[in-house]
Amino acid sequence: MNLKRVFFLLAALTAALLLAGCAAAEDEVIVEDITMEELIPDGDAEEEAEPEEPENPAREAFINDIIALGKQLYEKANGKLQRAHYKGDIYVCKNFTVYLFRQTRDAYRMAEFPDTPLKIPDNMPEKQCRPYYYGYCWKEIPAEEGNPFEIAAQFLYDTDLTPEENRENALAFMREVKRGDYFQMTAKYSHGTGAHSAIMISDYDPETGTVHWMDSNMAGKKINGIRYGMVQFDAEESIEWWADAFCQKKRGATLYRLRDDIVFSGQ
Repeated sequence: MNLKRVFFLLAALTAALLLAGCAAAEDEVIVEDITMEELIPDGDAEEEAEPEEPENPAREAFINDIIALGKQLYEKANGKLQRAHYKGDIYVCKNFTVYLFRQTRDAYRMAEFPDTPLKIPDNMPEKQCRPYYYGYCWKEIPAEEGNPFEIAAQFLYDTDLTPEENRENALAFMREVKRGDYFQMTAKYSHGTGAHSAIMISDYDPETGTVHWMDSNMAGKKINGIRYGMVQFDAEESIEWWADAFCQKKRGATLYRLRDDIVFSGQ
C-alpha cells in the first residue's frame, strides 16, 4: 500500500470518529444541579409542598344527605308558609335542622365510637346562657354520648371592647363558615328577636362577601294566632347582614361542625 493511500485512509477514519463524537454529544444528557426554588415560583415552594387534606367520603355524604333533604322540604313547601307553632312542628327553626339530622343520621357513626348512635344537642337552657340571651349555643353533650359536632367558631359580644372591635370579630366569625355547618344565634333583626337555627350549604364566599344557607321560620307570620314559617333554601346574605343580627350586647352566635371522623355505619 503506498503512503498516499495510507494518509487517505487515516484522514477518513479521523473524520468518521469526529462525526460519531459530535452525534454522541448531541444525544448526551447533561445533568445540572437545580434547586426546588428554581422549579417553583417565588413564594409557592411551601404551598406546593403542603399535602392535600384527605377527603372523608362518609362525612361529605352525610352533609350531602342533610342538604338534599332540606332542598326536598323546600321544594315540597313550594313557597307556601308551613305551620311552625307547636312543639312538634318540624318547621320551627331548630326543629327543622334537627329533623334533617335525625332523618339522615342512621347511616353514619363516629370512628371513635362506632357503636354509638348519633344525636344532636338541644339548645342550652335559658338560665345557663346567662348573662347572654337564650339561643346562642347548644347543650354540651360529649362525643362518647353520640354528639358528632364540635364548635368551629363562636362569637359573643364583649362589653370590654368597642362596638367597632366587636363588629370586626363578628365579621371574622362569619368568614369561618363552611359547607354543612350548623349555625345557632340569638339575634334582634328585621325578622324578629330571639333564637334562630340554620344550616350553611356552602363555604363563605370571599369574592361576594356572602354566605348561603337553608332554614325554616326565619321569616313568617301569624294566622289566626298560629305561627307559620317560610322554608328557605340557598338563601344568600352578606356577612355584614348577619353581623347586624347578632353583634349586640348579650347576643352572639356559634358554628357547629361535624367531626372529621364521620364514617358509614358498620365500618
